[in-house]
Amino acid sequence: MSQPVLAQKDRQLLQKADSLFELGLPVQSYSHYRNLQRQNQLASTRQLLRMAYIQEQRGQYPAALYYLSVLQHRRPSTATWYKMTELAQANRLEGYSASWQQAARVSVQRYYTYLLQAVLTVAVATGTVLLWRLLKRRPVASGWWVAFGCFLLLAEGIVNLLGPEQVGLVCRPRAAIMSGPGAGATWLTVAAAGDRLAVEGTQDIWYKVRWRGRQAYIRQRNLLVVE
Repeated sequence: MSQPVLAQKDRQLLQKADSLFELGLPVQSYSHYRNLQRQNQLASTRQLLRMAYIQEQRGQYPAALYYLSVLQHRRPSTATWYKMTELAQANRLEGYSASWQQAARVSVQRYYTYLLQAVLTVAVATGTVLLWRLLKRRPVASGWWVAFGCFLLLAEGIVNLLGPEQVGLVCRPRAAIMSGPGAGATWLTVAAAGDRLAVEGTQDIWYKVRWRGRQAYIRQRNLLVVE
């Protein structure tokens, strides 16, 4: 019985937040949106866009970029990406490519799941036919093996080129970027709040990231991973 009550409270909180926003009280509505997000109840495009808008109007562009990044992670869109690059360029942030290659990648990413499912379905069907013919001791033309291999390579290419990349946004000003996972490692530079880094793994209290094309490390407390 408790779950429906909680769901009803969440709906009421969302309605209150929407009402405050539409009444021209964005700051008051933000606290309610934020509470919903902390409870993992925030998933709609509208709410994320409103939270990003509120933070941008308040001059909190790193927070605005974070909400836009969450939206981009869930629903890739060239419009969202262009807004992110616009904010990043206005505030001299790194990690937001405005190249046509990135725009093309974002456009295709919207269909990533469907493309991968289609290729894997054909690969499985081809593999099933090959297995059946082998079990029946029937000859298999070399073209079948070539087709099967091509579909597997295509699936791997889709995963590597279009698969979702784990990224994080620097959440503290002047966060140290180090050459290794330790205070004794070489200091490389500092990152600004809002800089976007590709995350490649973790080690103790550090994230292994890509910084200006090279491997680097940043303390986990200084990076907010987009999920």
